[in-house]
Amino acid sequence: MWKRGREDSGWRWVAKSEVQPMNRATAPTPMPLVEKEQTLIARYAIVEDLQERLSAVLERARKMPPLPPEARIDAHRVPGCVSRVWLLGERQDGRCHFRLDADSALVKGLAGLLCELYDGAPAPEIVAFDTRLLEELRLVAQLSPTRQHGLAQVRRAIQAFAAGADQ
Repeated sequence: MWKRGREDSGWRWVAKSEVQPMNRATAPTPMPLVEKEQTLIARYAIVEDLQERLSAVLERARKMPPLPPEARIDAHRVPGCVSRVWLLGERQDGRCHFRLDADSALVKGLAGLLCELYDGAPAPEIVAFDTRLLEELRLVAQLSPTRQHGLAQVRRAIQAFAAGADQ
């Protein structure tokens, strides 16, 4: 396997054996959800026009890797969404990680923002934190009531996974 390493003259490819594993003691501390939410809001709020902001979210969705077909099963579907949404959660080193896919690019982008926010956070923090990310970005007001309900279901599914992971 190859990774990119930095040289004074630019980038070069280096063998995996040359790359030192990250020391957990020096690894960057994950940001609390409140700060992470503010960072995401700041990233998208610079796009003042709501349609352009929504386009940025859609573009982000197009760049998200799809889930493999074997992960797109009913057990991973989020109930209550008009579009089909698959959410996969896993716990690693006391933190929750999320991946998702959806039939709709709009839903994939908006739900992807929720996954990006909650990804890497400890389960108790996810359970306790109720985000206003989509509301602060004024994206929820642009959605139909059924889409709003579906996104609320994605948020509940993320928090339910975290609640189960916390036990």
